[in-house]
Amino acid sequence: MYTGIIEAVGTLSLIEKRGNGAFVKVMTPASFKAKERVKIGDSVASNGVCLTATTVGDDFFTADVSAETVAMTCFKFYKQGQRLNLELPCTPATHLGGHIVQGHVDGIGEIKDISPLGEAVNIWVSNPPELSRYIALKGSIAVDGASLTVNSVTDDSFRLTLIPHSQTVLAFENWQTGSKVNLEVDVLARYLERLVLGQKSQSNAEEKSSALSFETLMQNGFI
Repeated sequence: MYTGIIEAVGTLSLIEKRGNGAFVKVMTPASFKAKERVKIGDSVASNGVCLTATTVGDDFFTADVSAETVAMTCFKFYKQGQRLNLELPCTPATHLGGHIVQGHVDGIGEIKDISPLGEAVNIWVSNPPELSRYIALKGSIAVDGASLTVNSVTDDSFRLTLIPHSQTVLAFENWQTGSKVNLEVDVLARYLERLVLGQKSQSNAEEKSSALSFETLMQNGFI
């Protein structure tokens, strides 16, 4: 589990196709302390995608990217030199500065517009229609792994506002009009939907079982 607070920006130095999947090598800055903090088998969120480290060096880690992950995320578009937002999993002592992020991408969005707002920037992102019901005004969404606040919503898009600090600590240079981004909606919204649908199903089942009908009368020997 992650918080969406990006710790460092790495660089994809190698992406090699392996069947329908891929093998990647990610270079990390000295501040990330890869050798000290990452062990083989540990997870590293890379642009919002949970990757398992297979080897670790002083300034890099490698990972295998499954065919499913390539198909469902922006890794299908990435080339050598791609900048990646990096975050290690949180611990019980981690300050939850963002929101709960799982590293499981729900869909791919597209940057539709970037416009200045003083020192900040407004960014409109289109989203797959099936994700719209999970995106709420002033709610949270992970975009390329970064926990960001939704400031406007439409039927198929939402607006973010990046303050200067966010522009400097994220791989913001990746984001241009037309750029694809990984999206992960707030998992709490998914669980809430499941609970509500489950309650409705249970309620409908109870109503159906308690309803008096010719079928129930026949089943119980009254007709």
